[in-house]
Amino acid sequence: MKNHFELFGLTPAFALEIESLERSYREIQSQIHPDRYAQAGDAERRASMQWTTRVNQAYRTLKSPVQRARYLLEMNGVDVEFETNTQMPTDFLIKQLELREALDAAKQPEALDRLQAEVRAQKALLEQGIARLVDAQKDYAAAAGEVRKLMFLDKLDAEIDLAYEEAH
Repeated sequence: MKNHFELFGLTPAFALEIESLERSYREIQSQIHPDRYAQAGDAERRASMQWTTRVNQAYRTLKSPVQRARYLLEMNGVDVEFETNTQMPTDFLIKQLELREALDAAKQPEALDRLQAEVRAQKALLEQGIARLVDAQKDYAAAAGEVRKLMFLDKLDAEIDLAYEEAH
């Protein structure tokens, strides 16, 4: 069975051209979408549904920087241990506490805007570092720690989005 990258005709890498992924995804979907098999037999419809599910899962995995990094590390034999290894550098954890406190205090959209901009800037820096570690240096063990940090920031970014919704 092909890996997610091969499925879309992409080279396995963290730094990914999202446009190429989306173009390939749309092309595959147009060929396997269940609507095209509405008049087909049960086996063909079932196969279409299975392929659609697999393609959708692969697309979601590669589109998300966190999931793409995790997938690449697993492909290279690194168990990221997200559930069991929550050890983080102290300075990073302190910064996370400060950001969470800022989120709790942010009641106005302007404050949320500033906080989200800061979190997204940190995420972008981590993503650049992960790309270097995975794609250039092939240092998957070091990348695992950076991916754990990215997961923290990703969760905080989602919580900021929720705070926007609650503010309105």
